[in-house]
Amino acid sequence: MIALVSMNGSQFYLNPDLIYRVEETPDTVIILTDGKTLIVKQSAAEIVDLIIEYRQKIFQQLPKDTRN
Repeated sequence: MIALVSMNGSQFYLNPDLIYRVEETPDTVIILTDGKTLIVKQSAAEIVDLIIEYRQKIFQQLPKDTRN
């Protein structure tokens, strides 16, 4: 899960596997796979960085013989 901040200032966690698209219009809009939209304070680049960090953390927890 990645931590994000909504426009009203509340923090929430989102499963990045549910993200279909991220747009900056200039607000950052996350479109989910089910069509719902979320507007957050983070930039699109920050969201990409959070997703990369999340995936790296998950990947590091795999047993070494399954990383091929």
